[in-house]
Amino acid sequence: MSDPDLDALAESARNRGLKLVRSRVRTPGKRRHGKVGLTDASGKPVLGMDAKGPTAKPEEVEEYLRNLGASDWGASLDVPVEKRARRSPSHGRAAPKRTPKPPPPPKFAIRAAKPADAEALVELIALLDHRTDEAGVRKRISALARDKLAPLVATLDKQLVGLCGIDDMTAIHRDAPVGRINILVVAETARGQGIGRKLVAAAEEALHKRGCGLVEVTSNDRLTEAHAFYRHMGYERTSLRFCKEL
Repeated sequence: MSDPDLDALAESARNRGLKLVRSRVRTPGKRRHGKVGLTDASGKPVLGMDAKGPTAKPEEVEEYLRNLGASDWGASLDVPVEKRARRSPSHGRAAPKRTPKPPPPPKFAIRAAKPADAEALVELIALLDHRTDEAGVRKRISALARDKLAPLVATLDKQLVGLCGIDDMTAIHRDAPVGRINILVVAETARGQGIGRKLVAAAEEALHKRGCGLVEVTSNDRLTEAHAFYRHMGYERTSLRFCKEL
């Protein structure tokens, strides 16, 4: 695995509250060369670590992180378990300790975007360095909804935290329409919870219902972590994309 791929792997680990540890052995063929491991924020080994350093292959760490990200949005949280109060030998049983009931997890949902979402969507779109205005977004949502191609949005407790745009086209050289994911972004405060994966799955289902036989994804060259994410989702790089403003 190349250094850029390891950098993407390290970023993926950070998004899950973990740290990627790389072997310091630089000579190919020597033991531990190219090995990596995972620790938690306190340095406690999580995967592929022993007393002398990393022992795992990058692919093993990648698989572990992928499975961790694909689990339910709250399953990766490290919640400590409270110890039971010990009985006092001289005073009988200790009074039961009341622990506050944890709040319920935020309610997650995916739905079609509505014109009223325009203000929140402008903020999400800006995270990808695209500048647009609320009135334009509202107008385009209405136009896309008429073609049943309204973008998909993700919400936590009704707060909009994710966006996935879809469209399709009929190509002369394809037997079935080609679907496309043209934008995917999750709010910075909601990342690492599997929301991006759920949006992609919902987009694939919607495009399949429209008869698409292939789904394409467009992603800026500089978004290397996004490229790793799409590879984890089963997408392959098949071509280059060229643009020209008119």
